[in-house]
Amino acid sequence: MALYPKLILEALEKVRYPGNGKNLVEADMVDDNIRIDGNKVSFSLIFEKPTDPFIRSVVKSAETAILTYVGPEVEIVGNISVVSRQQARPEVGKFLPQVKNVIAISSGKGGVGKSTVSSNLAIALARLGYKVGLLDADIFGPSIPKMFKVEDARPYSEFKDGRDLIIPIEKYGVKLLSIGFFVDPEQAVLWRGGMASNALKQLIADADWGELDYFLIDLPPGTSDIHLTIVQSLALTGAVVVTTPQAVSLAAAVKGMNMFLNDKVNVPILGLIENMAWFTPAELPENRYYIFGREGGVKVAEQYGVPVLGQIPLVQAICECSDNGEPVALRPETPDGQAFLRLAAALAYHTERRNDEQEPTKIVDTHN
Repeated sequence: MALYPKLILEALEKVRYPGNGKNLVEADMVDDNIRIDGNKVSFSLIFEKPTDPFIRSVVKSAETAILTYVGPEVEIVGNISVVSRQQARPEVGKFLPQVKNVIAISSGKGGVGKSTVSSNLAIALARLGYKVGLLDADIFGPSIPKMFKVEDARPYSEFKDGRDLIIPIEKYGVKLLSIGFFVDPEQAVLWRGGMASNALKQLIADADWGELDYFLIDLPPGTSDIHLTIVQSLALTGAVVVTTPQAVSLAAAVKGMNMFLNDKVNVPILGLIENMAWFTPAELPENRYYIFGREGGVKVAEQYGVPVLGQIPLVQAICECSDNGEPVALRPETPDGQAFLRLAAALAYHTERRNDEQEPTKIVDTHN
């Protein structure tokens, strides 16, 4: 039987993508370059993101459809390649090319300690031996410079690879950038959404981040243009949601999770962090007082089927250390420092697990 591309396309029209119900051809998910050599066929399937949860099932269905509707003698050689439409975009290709994992740290509302968690998590990851970068993406309320005691730092630029690149500030083993380095800390930032988004893109694309294992993005609370800019500009490995056990915070956290899980965004939730999980007074270190409610974050995580990466207590030392520019993660000998080291280890574990699950599915030639 003579094979030609139309036969392959007709077979792939029988396969529907679960995300939108369209067949693969209608959804423009089949690469135009279908290669045929006798009865051997190879081609690529295009997905919006490398983290698409349906990659494995769709690839398997595509193989089955070809063998069923074209003929069992067809040999699908090598791999049915998986191509990310997001990674194919020019701006994504040039943004952070040497970064292994890009993780957004989000909260549905302010006041849950997201930036405190982000700072300590970055330091804890660095102490575990990872190369870490931290971007303060809260354009209108940057707080990372203060937490790292670098409010007076002014990043400079160097001419590299044909263009001027911002050199991030390094402190505690973490590379840092924040709009707070470039504006008067006592003045409000009066920018429209477009200006804020463009400034954020500059901090990402026009900076020399170098090789990183983890690039953490401390997002502003809620959902905004900033969040859309991040999602549209970067191939996010996943998102982490910070909440407190309080009902108001949990309701906002659910909205934030739903934003990432939306079909048009489709960013996996790596886990949830319950901050201020309980209050422990310094003079009674063994006591726990659940002043904001008990395990509300745990229940939401169970509802959405995501792991709880950690529960961080409300301890005076955590607040004081952050205000003094010496995050508690710098003190691994303390219970508070240990809590953030465990949190960092949990994030690394679930990130690697997610990456393993998203490796391109290989279909090998079994007909020889």
